[in-house]
Amino acid sequence: QVQLVESGGGLVQAGGSLRLSCAASGRTFSSYAMGWFRQAPGKEREFVAAISWSGGSTYYADSVKGRFTISRDNAKNTVYLQMNSLKPEDTAVYYCAAALSVATLGYEYDYWGQGTQVTVSS
Repeated sequence: QVQLVESGGGLVQAGGSLRLSCAASGRTFSSYAMGWFRQAPGKEREFVAAISWSGGSTYYADSVKGRFTISRDNAKNTVYLQMNSLKPEDTAVYYCAAALSVATLGYEYDYWGQGTQVTVSS
């Protein structure tokens, strides 16, 4: 069992930055690949970024490539999402999730956090 708690969301102006954190419980965090997803009002949940258990492989949605960076610190049981050059269309609830292998599809993830709101004003 893995419990995930996101933090770091908030309100930011377009062009600004935020760093999301996802703290995981349990001693097996380093065994899991981690992902970030987001869901905007009236839209389906979409993949944002993923990272392998070792941190050696990362994957990004085209819409955030070059602006967002996913990283992890297995000693702290935490995964991060650094978001730069934010745009109003990045506004959404952001969720972190854990999977046994790195993936870009939501159904491949076994554990989910409760989400943190990110709002980007124009």
